Amino acid sequence: MQWAVADRLPSQVKAMIPVVTESALTLDFLREDAFELETPFGWGVMLAGQERRAALLRQMLAARKTHRAQFTLPLNRADVAATGRRSPYIQDILVHSADAAHWADVDHRARVAGVTVPVSSVGGWYDLFLPGQLRDYRALRAAGREARLTVGPWTHVAPGVLSEAAAQTLGFGLAHARGEQPPVREPVRLYVMGEEAWRDVESWPPPGYDPRLFHLRPGGALSPDEPGESAPDGYRYDPADPTPAVGGVRFAGNAAGRKDNARLEARPDVLTYTAPALDADVEVIGEVSAEIWFRSSLPYADVFVRLCDVDPKGRSTNLCDGLISLTGADETSCAKVRLWPTAHRFKRGHRIRVQVSSGAFPRYARNPGTGEPRATATTLRAADQQVFHDPTHPSAVILPVRRPD
Repeated sequence: MQWAVADRLPSQVKAMIPVVTESALTLDFLREDAFELETPFGWGVMLAGQERRAALLRQMLAARKTHRAQFTLPLNRADVAATGRRSPYIQDILVHSADAAHWADVDHRARVAGVTVPVSSVGGWYDLFLPGQLRDYRALRAAGREARLTVGPWTHVAPGVLSEAAAQTLGFGLAHARGEQPPVREPVRLYVMGEEAWRDVESWPPPGYDPRLFHLRPGGALSPDEPGESAPDGYRYDPADPTPAVGGVRFAGNAAGRKDNARLEARPDVLTYTAPALDADVEVIGEVSAEIWFRSSLPYADVFVRLCDVDPKGRSTNLCDGLISLTGADETSCAKVRLWPTAHRFKRGHRIRVQVSSGAFPRYARNPGTGEPRATATTLRAADQQVFHDPTHPSAVILPVRRPD
């Protein structure tokens, strides 16, 4: 709502404090190449019941029903399965992708540069809206606006988000309302996971970090070294038994955030690639991506990539991840996956791990493998997937690594 009026604020407004939100609310979930089901569907269920008596209690009691409803085929009947009625919003998300004219009225990205009051944004590394919030911050700075950014180790509904929002309201917002300057600090304050400490820096992404490739290698290895000749790894993805979402960016309360990935990594439809134990700390802050050379037995397939930290006891904890949907997947190609941004220090003795799979359900909708429209698809086809790691097909995760001091 703040962004919807941001370029035409009345004179009484002296500052803005957007908290775990962004100017194109929900649109990033509806990308054609990475359709996220759980968040917009859960939001639609909330909208459908928000005016009923004891709405919040009803939603909590019906959480399992909502989860089961996402398995419904076709998906355009899932709203009835969850709520007993049709939901215009849920029907819309299934047929209108992010760039459709249908969503023009909720896309406020063009308003960001027109803001004339100082802005202090609060986000979380496991928040649903983080990439868009970082985009908005960069747009503000590029337009010469006074802007601050604080990103903590939080999910969308973490208590720390509310605490930081209150602190920014009192320290930043109230100061501007009184015509005073807020306490001096660097424009960007980041919580560096692994180090478990706050860091003030001058910009996002911060200076002093360079992209470094960690290559997938045979035998489940991960290394900065270029790969040698090797056969591809394989797994079978079955949308009838989809690879589950575990922790991470979720519209799922306590199920989101940092989690033990042991059970997920034990599944036969998840590949893992792990570097040797580090002999020195490695700090990663910024945008994370992956280039995975991939082929499926079907023309339609997804590639999901997750970055994890493995501690000396072998516990694998998720840091960030992302997914891309491919067409023409039955021909070998490079899947370029955008993962969530992160700030993390891999401590000495820890190991860097990359997961590769073909889904994270219900965060992302199941890929049925048929190419049918997501709203009306009724057939699920299992696929045999291959991941390549040889000199011609050098699959890698690309991490922004801090330069040596």
